[in-house]
Amino acid sequence: MSETARTFLAFALFALVLAFAPLVFTSGLALTMMSLMGVMIIFALSYNVLLGQTGLLSFGHAVYYGLGGFCAAHAMNYVARNKFGVPLPAIPLVGAAAGLFFGAIFGAVSTRRAGTVFSMISLGIGELVAALAGIQRSFFGGEDGIATNRVKLSPFLGYKFGPQIQVYYLIAAWCLICVVLMYALTRTPFGRMSNAVRDNPERAEFVGYSTQRIRFQAFVLSAMFAGVAGSLAAINFELMNSQAIGAGASGQVLLMTFVGGIGHFFGPIIGAVLITFLQISLSDITKAWMLYFGLLFILVVMFAPGGIAGWLSLHQPLLRGGRIFKLVPSYLMAAVPLAALVLGGIALIEMAHHMLVEAGSEGSRMQLFGIAFDGASPIAWLVALAVFAGGALGLKLVWPRIDDAWAAAQAEGKKA
Repeated sequence: MSETARTFLAFALFALVLAFAPLVFTSGLALTMMSLMGVMIIFALSYNVLLGQTGLLSFGHAVYYGLGGFCAAHAMNYVARNKFGVPLPAIPLVGAAAGLFFGAIFGAVSTRRAGTVFSMISLGIGELVAALAGIQRSFFGGEDGIATNRVKLSPFLGYKFGPQIQVYYLIAAWCLICVVLMYALTRTPFGRMSNAVRDNPERAEFVGYSTQRIRFQAFVLSAMFAGVAGSLAAINFELMNSQAIGAGASGQVLLMTFVGGIGHFFGPIIGAVLITFLQISLSDITKAWMLYFGLLFILVVMFAPGGIAGWLSLHQPLLRGGRIFKLVPSYLMAAVPLAALVLGGIALIEMAHHMLVEAGSEGSRMQLFGIAFDGASPIAWLVALAVFAGGALGLKLVWPRIDDAWAAAQAEGKKA
């Protein structure tokens, strides 16, 4: 199968998943989660235009997401107030224009330098805009933010976009459009030159290209797509506040992109779906959910710098050659100590959080994995520590078998 056919098949499958997901997951929570996933997919891919394609590490990318959302919210209120015949599906164009505008302004300054200097400038711009949000209340709405009502806009094909299912399909349509456009961008000469600027800026300069101009153009396009994501968030939540432009939102998209894999186009999509799911589900299960995100980021950077997509891509040649099954026995052997390591780590984290934060008001009694016990008991700590240490030791003993299985599978591929 040719590369073009595989790409077309991948996007067709992606479109089918977007179309039929609400038919499988029908609950209100699932619709809300999937809507947010669509927004975050665009946001993470827009960040990957900077980091993965051009090599620009930004700590303030949420500025363009938030400003696009605020401009979209104001535009919705203005259209509804003056009863203009602008339908809701056109509002993301306002966010795109806002992201493009502010990206051109801030990008003209920040893209003059690359590397650490660019990262620090992006951080400074992010903090500047976040501080401005607390001062300019007429635009940012202060602590309450800017509320809007999507139902007051003109219908589109008879739909008022009141029910969440209609909003989901609106987000899914824009998500598919943006994903296709950003993928097409990577296949253009500009996309190739962005990769050249990322990998070897000196050689790009030598062949006659301005690295500053390439960085600026990539920055502006990235901000434009981030503005689309912000406007879809404003439509989904009918509210935009200062949290959308803060360091937390910038850190969140950085986490999504790194965990998914910055070296692969579909990596940020995987990261956006996974992190959004964990954020919504873990926040209902544990109060220490932010700590798990931090640990996940550290582990990925240390042991899987290519992210989930990078780890999966390592298996692709083995899958094509039919040699993937040689890894199954070693993976199954590693599953048991890995599960013990994870369960022991969760137990230690939850007990430590409970004793340090909640024991003063709720006492030392707690419940974990359906088991009630005393968090102050030395036995509970010893059991958790023993499970964690046993899992770590078992994984260390099994790891050479995984290396041997990989070596055998790759050697067989070379012989073939």
